[in-house]
Amino acid sequence: MDNSIQILSEKALYIASKNTWVEGLAIQQLQTTAELPNMVKVVGMPDLHPGKGYPIGAAYLSRETIYPALIGSDIGCGMGFWQTDINIAKLSIDKLTRQIGNIDQPDVRHKYNLGTIGGGNHFAELQKVSKICHAQLFEHYQLNAKKLFLLVHSGSRGLGHAILQNQLSRFGYQGLADESSAALEYLAKHDNAVAFAMLNRQVIAERLMNNLNTHGREMLNVCHNFLQKVTLDHKNYWLHRKGASSAMDDLVIVPGSRGDYSYLVKPIPNEDLLLSLAHGAGRKWRRADCKGKLDHRYSIAELKRTKLGSRVICEDSSLIFEEAPQAYKSIDSVIESMQQANLVTVIAQLTPILNYKTQGGH
Repeated sequence: MDNSIQILSEKALYIASKNTWVEGLAIQQLQTTAELPNMVKVVGMPDLHPGKGYPIGAAYLSRETIYPALIGSDIGCGMGFWQTDINIAKLSIDKLTRQIGNIDQPDVRHKYNLGTIGGGNHFAELQKVSKICHAQLFEHYQLNAKKLFLLVHSGSRGLGHAILQNQLSRFGYQGLADESSAALEYLAKHDNAVAFAMLNRQVIAERLMNNLNTHGREMLNVCHNFLQKVTLDHKNYWLHRKGASSAMDDLVIVPGSRGDYSYLVKPIPNEDLLLSLAHGAGRKWRRADCKGKLDHRYSIAELKRTKLGSRVICEDSSLIFEEAPQAYKSIDSVIESMQQANLVTVIAQLTPILNYKTQGGH
């Protein structure tokens, strides 16, 4: 087996090359999750990091039982990626910063936070192609390196949170028999939240591109927090992904931190690794630790610039520290691990130009 595959037990493994750091607590959580009733297999991705009981950056395969708590509160969270018409040759970051506006409040045409990014690690980012890694695939998807791209990372906003809280109040963290009325009720709500999250990313992109006076072509809109019924070796299972993209999607974008690269990849499906990919760089520091580690070294103004020359729009003083590039793993180590495991073909490397989190003034 490839040396990037780390086997923990008969039911648990994770993907990590020698350059990929994975916290011990995340590995413990992965092993604990593998012992849940009717859990068949768990696979940690290279971005594996600790969560609230269950790790983030993993795929979980169960039989006849679903675990809503494994999906978490942001059902349908994922990435959307658009090729815009903004010319790099005429690029002015000052102008883009002025034009991008404020989309912290819902669009007047919509209700329930539709078209808003939200907090945490969610963002929208303008990017440029810094390296074409597979020219044939780059041309096949009709990508244009002379234009900017827009990446949107957001989810189902308050909807997914309300669904999970209702679930926990009624059933706690226990699994549900997949044919039970409770499971069917959850699955219907889950599917609605996934649809909402995908629409939300589209509305965010539409609002931002409208502000920037440009148009765009959707290249992908994929989820990394969702539940899916799969058939493996002629048997039916439930595949839970928490911070893991599907290798069954045609294209996937794997972003780093706001001060690191993103990679556009073509998945190579592998059933042994639960048809899944990393969804990003993965956290290295707990949110609560970030300010203490950084505020004596950097001012907020300095944290609004990155080593790659990009800028950050974030008027939330907590988020500016919590989402600092230093709090995340190196995206290159994550991509390297997936390449060693033969999970992806890298199409292009993208560099951030302008990262939008919040203009403040809620």
